[in-house]
Amino acid sequence: MFNNEVWQKNTEAILWKRYCGFLSLSVNEFMEIQDRLLNEEIELVAQSYLGKKIMMGAMPGTTKQFRELVPLTSYDDYASYLSNQQEDVLSQKPDCWARTSGRGGKPKWVPYTERAIDWIGRIGVATLILACASKEGEVRIGKSTRLMQNLPSRPYYSGVGTFALLRHLPLVMIPPIEKYENEPFEKKVADSFKLALRSGVDVLGSLTTVLVKMGERFTENSGQIAMSWQLLHPKILSRLFLAFLKSKIEKRSLLPKDLWPLKGLICYGMDTEIYRDQLVYYWGKEPLEIYGGTEMGLIATTAWNKKWMTFIPFFSFLEFIPEEEWLKNRSNNNYQPSTVLLNEVEVGKRYELVITNFYGMPFLRYRIGDLIKIVALEDKETGIKIPQLVFDSRADDLIDLGGFTRLDEKTIWYAVNNTKIKYEDWLIRKEYIGEHSVLHLYIEPKEKVGKGEIENLVHNELLLIDKDYKDLENVLGVKVLEVSILSDGTFQRYYRAQQNAGVDLAHTKPPHMNASENVLQELLRCSESQK
Repeated sequence: MFNNEVWQKNTEAILWKRYCGFLSLSVNEFMEIQDRLLNEEIELVAQSYLGKKIMMGAMPGTTKQFRELVPLTSYDDYASYLSNQQEDVLSQKPDCWARTSGRGGKPKWVPYTERAIDWIGRIGVATLILACASKEGEVRIGKSTRLMQNLPSRPYYSGVGTFALLRHLPLVMIPPIEKYENEPFEKKVADSFKLALRSGVDVLGSLTTVLVKMGERFTENSGQIAMSWQLLHPKILSRLFLAFLKSKIEKRSLLPKDLWPLKGLICYGMDTEIYRDQLVYYWGKEPLEIYGGTEMGLIATTAWNKKWMTFIPFFSFLEFIPEEEWLKNRSNNNYQPSTVLLNEVEVGKRYELVITNFYGMPFLRYRIGDLIKIVALEDKETGIKIPQLVFDSRADDLIDLGGFTRLDEKTIWYAVNNTKIKYEDWLIRKEYIGEHSVLHLYIEPKEKVGKGEIENLVHNELLLIDKDYKDLENVLGVKVLEVSILSDGTFQRYYRAQQNAGVDLAHTKPPHMNASENVLQELLRCSESQK
């Protein structure tokens, strides 16, 4: 818990070691921490009803035995207990329950123990330090740091994580989270920027797509900032004057970074790498990318150089299903894929992530459904000796075309983005025309552009990005890409319709990959209503 005197008296070196020391670990030291915490977890959950059920009565004494005796699991193995927040089956009473939106509108509930919450807070402080650092050992945060986060409130994991962070470091929150916890997300975002005009901001944290959209809309409307009594405060007038002056000197539109020169920017989402240049353009900082989730906590972050992500050893035990094993399991549900550990991963390979919680939390050998890619066994630039990763895709979002290529969301995102066409949003599905499968892209452009032009541009980018896609064209001799243009405002109307229907916040926008027929028809209805 936060102790102001301790924080003030500790040197930067001590604070860095306390919160960011994991970046100095060797792979062997990382594995030793993982093994120790896994053994503690086994002892904690082995006597609980749910633990006995998942481990089928086994009591593994080693990591090797644990991996041999305990089966891989999914949320379906826990749903009948956790969906009802049934606490008597757990190893200990939760400090709180967090939820994720899940798939198909079915939420997943996850119990968090007191120790787990403590570690979420600690890791949260680490990410703040790293977001603001430009070199190893640099600590530029404290209890007066102003953090603006545009994230869903409790019981979502982001809200739970924010309160856990504040137990370790009572930051100045914009907007105040107690006041805005029950406010609609849109109002929270709008009011946060109004408040920030007076207070200023040190660190900004949000989903990458949200930050990009906010940057776009702010820039598009920067010439329409209306004067009102709310803007007459001396601090606001000073901030606006200096921001306008800077933009005029540089002969460009007013940008968010002119109003809020940040110390750090924290982002998450598979598109962070794709939008990195735009994030820097709008917000003026290289983003710190983090990777985590409700079931696994925060398990990876980029370092102070904001390059690749490094795994964090303290929240979940990590296993990796090699892509070839994952593919065997995908074609045969009865096949049990094998896993490797972090000290066995190989550069350039993709893996499905498997996690086991620590600190008495329930998930054992749990398949997250994410594919990650190992890009290096170390980061020579920073001296980090732990394998480096990037988030690749959702395992269940891959589109297989003719057995030639498996396209993931990040590949499609790159292809669409590289065309330089300005767009509001898009989705893509595998559909059938007669006996042939096609890749059908539905996109809402923000400029006048023809269907054929978009098809050619996206198709050519896919040829450059994905060798297997190129092989598919060479063998079949036909283009498999089909494009449909959606009318202006389609995605916004879809969002409003879902919001009015009381749909969960995470499902108010359609998924990019393989949207259901119902979602597609609603989107097309929103497009046609404008026409």
